[in-house]
Amino acid sequence: MKFKEGYKVRSMAGENVVIMQGTAGSDMTRIISLNDSSLLLWNELQGKEFEVADVAAVLVESYGIDTEIAERDAKAWVEKLQECGLV
Repeated sequence: MKFKEGYKVRSMAGENVVIMQGTAGSDMTRIISLNDSSLLLWNELQGKEFEVADVAAVLVESYGIDTEIAERDAKAWVEKLQECGLV
């Protein structure tokens, strides 16, 4: 999977939010905010094809957490991306 084209992360009022570039992105009724871990993953995977295992690998490398925990968290993160239509 890959992030859909046109989405960018911007800092607004101290929050990292995902917005769509251009006029289609002017509808601010749905804000997607990224915590620090999500922002790290977004930045590491932007512009790349990735799978849940790739997400888990970033978490293990960055935070030194157990692989099983990283895979569980990676799966949940990817599912949320899919739910929001970002991938």
